Amino acid sequence: MSCRAFPSPSITASEYMSSDTKIEISTGLLRKLHRIHRQRTDLNGQIGRGPRQIAAGEALVAKADSELHRVKELLIKSTMLSDEKQLQLKSREAQIEQLQTKLNSAASNREFNLLKEQIAADKQANSVLSDEILEAMDSIDRLETQVQEVSTELKKQKSDQQKRISDVETKTAELEAELERVDAELIETEKVIPAAIMVEYRRVIKARGEDALAPVEDESCGGCYQVLTTQYIDRLRMSMLIRCPNCHTFLYLPEQTQP
Repeated sequence: MSCRAFPSPSITASEYMSSDTKIEISTGLLRKLHRIHRQRTDLNGQIGRGPRQIAAGEALVAKADSELHRVKELLIKSTMLSDEKQLQLKSREAQIEQLQTKLNSAASNREFNLLKEQIAADKQANSVLSDEILEAMDSIDRLETQVQEVSTELKKQKSDQQKRISDVETKTAELEAELERVDAELIETEKVIPAAIMVEYRRVIKARGEDALAPVEDESCGGCYQVLTTQYIDRLRMSMLIRCPNCHTFLYLPEQTQP
């Protein structure tokens, strides 16, 4: 059925929406408009996900890079600590040799005993220090292995990110081409909307997008579930323009309920 408007030209769009003046409009047109707006919403949503996927990938790369930096810092500190302990060990070993020389030339029993006690204490300290050096070297080995593992992970994340960016760019180009086609279809479809409701239609579409239209489901508004009276349903069956009395959505009958 073609779209025709019957109201007086002196009635504004907003006044018309609240009056009993009748506008005949094809249910098929409203259904098609809703389908197109839903397509646009879906396409824009998919296009919008692309930058978020890239940003999520960048976060993974940054996390791996930060972890590599952290492990390398630990490796540097552990190596420095191990080197410091090894210098301490060499210094104490040299000190023990000096004490041993003095011990051999001790002038009295008292001096001999003091030197012997000092040597024993230094050897005990060196034993503890040697254990700490071994632990430090084990830690260095583990950290070196971890550096290799994290470096491999970072390379993988960078590679994945490059592929992700390429895939997103390709997909976005396809989606934008499809959106351009849908936009062109929308422009053509909107040309047959009755002039009397065009201003109101554009206002509501701008504010609510695809939610500006809704099918009737079980004699209720598909947008807010407001139960509709028999009069509303009858007017919809006669292809009269009807808006939900509660949420003011443009209503239409689903295809399977068309008379």
